[in-house]
Formats: sequence, structure tokens, C-alpha cells
Amino acid sequence: MASNLMILPAVDKSKIRLVRIPPDYRQQEVFRHVTGLIAQVEEQNPDCTWDDVMGMLEDHGFEAVEFQLGPSLD
Repeated sequence: MASNLMILPAVDKSKIRLVRIPPDYRQQEVFRHVTGLIAQVEEQNPDCTWDDVMGMLEDHGFEAVEFQLGPSLD
């Protein structure tokens, strides 16, 4: 079974994250839902960390995925 993944971009390349999307989310809804969850964490704690964000995402069925970032193509 194939996994749906989402890249959470960042200006600092070392802070780019990859998460596995739970199978019950429709592709056209997941971006808005994740954006709302991240905003909720940031609103509750302006000094939040990646661990805080990932905790909220995990509560909603998302899973962090380890990855190797390759060389820049530009």
C-alpha cells in the first residue's frame, strides 16, 4: 500500500520535515487541515518547537518520516 506524504518546507533546509498523511484524509483537505493545526499550536505557544507541532500532528494521526535531503538542483 502506498503512503501519502507531505513535505513541511522551511527557509532553513535543516528544518524541512516530512510527514506521513493518515489514510482517512482526502488529498484536497490535508493542506488546510495541517495549516490549521500548526496555527493552533503557534497560537497556544508562540515559542513552540517542532516537537510541539509534531505532537499535535501525531494526535491527529500524522507520523514523522525520516529522510535524506539530497543536493540542490540549482
